[in-house]
Amino acid sequence: MATSSDATTAAAAGGAAVKKAKVAQTHAGLVRQARRINRELAEVYPYAHPELDFENPFELLIATVLSAQTTDLRVNQTTPALFAKYPTPEAMAAAQPEELEQILRPTGFFRAKARAALGLSAALRDDFGGEVPGRLEDLVKLPGVGRKTANVVLGNAFGVPGITVDTHFGRLSRRFGWTTSQDAEKVEQDVAGLFPKSDWTMLSHRVIFHGRRICHSRKPACGACPIAPLCPSYGEGEMDPEKAKKLLKYEKGGAPGQRLKPPPDYPGQPAPPLAAS
Repeated sequence: MATSSDATTAAAAGGAAVKKAKVAQTHAGLVRQARRINRELAEVYPYAHPELDFENPFELLIATVLSAQTTDLRVNQTTPALFAKYPTPEAMAAAQPEELEQILRPTGFFRAKARAALGLSAALRDDFGGEVPGRLEDLVKLPGVGRKTANVVLGNAFGVPGITVDTHFGRLSRRFGWTTSQDAEKVEQDVAGLFPKSDWTMLSHRVIFHGRRICHSRKPACGACPIAPLCPSYGEGEMDPEKAKKLLKYEKGGAPGQRLKPPPDYPGQPAPPLAAS
């Protein structure tokens, strides 16, 4: 049976237009459509993963907080030196602010991020015995930790399913017709109602991967999109296949990924360290 990838390739090769999918009109129809998109994304990105380098829950928590208003790549290039000097909440809580700021400078907003890291580390030391809690209700009590950060940590450090609503996930959820809301918590609720809980973490990775690589904010690469026949927003971006290919990013565009230490099955190149970038 032909997949959506086959259909898109055939349309591009033959010059035929891909038929734009319609948003399902019933909840049952929307569930079927959404789950099919997820299955197709799983074929496109079987290697989808969290794009922050981390070795333990503390590193993932700090890295996620540092990723605000910068790229995961820049965080990954910065955290090796950070965690080499401050490997535990106790060590980071005792850091000199000026020294911490200097390490975090490449991530931008480094003074605010240093204060956040200090406060977060102190709370872990004082309130949780130096351990990152594994419950959402505890994580969101930590300074600077909201539902998005909590779900990243729960899903990837503790194996607790969670939906990560970042800018990419929110944008694609609206383009796919899964929600109409701009509110992250409402988006999370709407999407959670379409998928079994066991799918939430990997769904988040796949959708975010697609948003970063193909379905960009300003100019999505519609003409190179392997799930185009399933997308109700097909046609919002570049339709010409050759021009669309030039918009592809990271491994889809032949460029390095965001992790210095990607998973073994990652098909692209590791990102360069800070000194080499």
